[in-house]
Amino acid sequence: MSVSLSKGQGVSLRKNEHDLSSVTIGLGWDIREEKKGFLGSLLGKKEEEYDLDVVAFLCNAEGKVTDLGSVENGKPTLVNGDIIFFNSQRHKSGEIWLTGDNRTGAGDGDDEQIIVQLNSLDAKYEKIVFIVQIYNGERLNQNFGKVQNAFIRAVDAKNVEMARFDLSGGPAFANQCSMVFAELVRESGGWKLNAIGEPSQSDSFVTHLRNYL
Repeated sequence: MSVSLSKGQGVSLRKNEHDLSSVTIGLGWDIREEKKGFLGSLLGKKEEEYDLDVVAFLCNAEGKVTDLGSVENGKPTLVNGDIIFFNSQRHKSGEIWLTGDNRTGAGDGDDEQIIVQLNSLDAKYEKIVFIVQIYNGERLNQNFGKVQNAFIRAVDAKNVEMARFDLSGGPAFANQCSMVFAELVRESGGWKLNAIGEPSQSDSFVTHLRNYL
C-alpha cells in the first residue's frame, strides 16, 4: 500500500519490504486551464504549454555534489558528472538515468521518470535530491501558481507504488519557477523518501545546486 506524504514528512523504503533493485521516480503535473470566455473560444486560443524538467543531484555523506562533469574553457559543464538532467540524461555509473523529456506534461500518469538502481548504487552516494524547474519560466512568465495535480512517486522493481507526495500550485506558488521537490536518503536497510516542496523564483536548477557544493 502506497504511503501518501505531506510536506516535511518522510517514509522508509526497506529492502526487506520492497524490491529496490530498480526504482522509478515518477513525476507528473497538469496546467490549470484559464477560462477563455466567448471571444477566446471563438478564436480558438491555444492553452499555454509548460515545459517542466526533473533534475537529480547525487550527493555524498555531507550532502554535497562533488563531480560537476567535464571541463571546457576552465569551467565545469555539468555533463557526465553527478547531475542528471536534460543535457546529461544517464549517469556514467549506469545506475541512474532520465527516461526522456516530456515538454508539455500532456497525458495521464508520469510525465517524466528517473530510474535508479538503489541496491547497486555506489555507497559514496548517500543522498539523491530531485529538482523540478519550469524551463524558461522567468522569461515566459510561467510559474507554479498554474501548476496543479503535481506529484512525485516512488515505484519499486515489481511496479508497486511505495510512496507519493502530491503538491498543487496556487497563490502561494505564484512567481515560483523551480522547486526542491523531494529527496532520497540512504539509511540502514534501504532508503528514506523525504517530501520537501521548497520553491524558488529562479527557473534554473543551478541556483539550487549552489546549496549542494
